[in-house]
Amino acid sequence: MKFPPISRVMSDGPALARAHWYFRHATHLGSRVRVWGNPIVRNEGKLIVGDRVRVVSIAATVELSAGEGVTLELGDGTYINNGCSIGATLSVRIGPNCSIGSHTTIIDNAFHSLEPERRNEMPPSEPIVLEENVWLGIRVIVLRGVTIGAGSVVGAGSIVTKDIPPRSLALGMPAKVVRSL
Repeated sequence: MKFPPISRVMSDGPALARAHWYFRHATHLGSRVRVWGNPIVRNEGKLIVGDRVRVVSIAATVELSAGEGVTLELGDGTYINNGCSIGATLSVRIGPNCSIGSHTTIIDNAFHSLEPERRNEMPPSEPIVLEENVWLGIRVIVLRGVTIGAGSVVGAGSIVTKDIPPRSLALGMPAKVVRSL
């Protein structure tokens, strides 16, 4: 089977039209936003999509969800790769020029308490902030209440449970800073 050249598959025309369709319920849609594939986008709150955001949802579905009365913000120039799940029940803010690796999960609530008698209760949400130019590797999980500083990199498969300072490389489960950048 012969495949078309990647330049034709990833062309801007259809990707721009797809962005307008999938982000039709966004509170704000910036210019030159592109979507490849078929993401699931749910907005019951405030969905802000900056200029030149790129979403690739070809090999695995990207899920973006802003619950009722909450904010999900995707900064200018942000890239979201296949299979990512980003959910806001309070606030998730992804700064400009961030790169989100495939199958990454960013969610600001655990959706259940740990105590056995309270497992059906939803705990309070805590905001997540990715500052400018953050790079999350493949299969990173970012848990509630975390801020990842500008220019930081989180290695593949890491689970971020605590804040990461700016210009840091963090790895592991839980993610720990291994060096400054």
